Amino acid sequence: MSIQTGGRGPRPTAAADDRPRLVVATRSVHKVRELAELLALPRALLLTLDDAGVPPELEVPEESRTFAANARAKARAYARLTGLPTLADDSGLEVEALGGAPGVRTRRFAGERATDAENNARLLEVLAGLPPERRGARYVCVLAVAVPDRAGPRGGLPIVAEARGTCRGRIALEPRGTGGFGYDPIFEPAGEPPGGRTFGEYTPEEKHRISHRGRAARRLAPKLVRLGF
Repeated sequence: MSIQTGGRGPRPTAAADDRPRLVVATRSVHKVRELAELLALPRALLLTLDDAGVPPELEVPEESRTFAANARAKARAYARLTGLPTLADDSGLEVEALGGAPGVRTRRFAGERATDAENNARLLEVLAGLPPERRGARYVCVLAVAVPDRAGPRGGLPIVAEARGTCRGRIALEPRGTGGFGYDPIFEPAGEPPGGRTFGEYTPEEKHRISHRGRAARRLAPKLVRLGF
């Protein structure tokens, strides 16, 4: 599999001209490379939104109430914009003591422009005083793929492949580790004792084996291969 990043507009190399291109609905090179490793597709050329020529002003907002609906909406919208098959994901953290929040507002828990550190601090503040057994949480990821050359119900683009992955654990009492991103420094995956390692202390390989995105990607990969990627 090849990955194209950097620059505006699809620019596959000569050696990859005949490879099917798959847009990943993100501008993050980090996320595209992570998904490339997790999917391990034999033929696909993965593109960021920048590679596919989608300007920032056409960013698709995440306005739905579920991860699945957000992923599907982004996949369909960017498939229309680029004219290419598009893979989109929506993922986040659900905390039992908060009734599933922050959920689809995971990246905006402490405010619309909150940093990872601010979101982590806000979550620890809200859960302050709760013992480990009441700090249960799970990461959720939904991956959806839409194609531009097929007609779905009522003229919409069909979702041709979809997969969901979860990773259960608990919210730590304090941040530990500098690896990963998001809430990783305060997420202790199931299997770790209270006070055990957080995702921030896992190696990328260790995290991929059990992460929500890793599990979703492994379920999606065979479907993409059957589609020719």
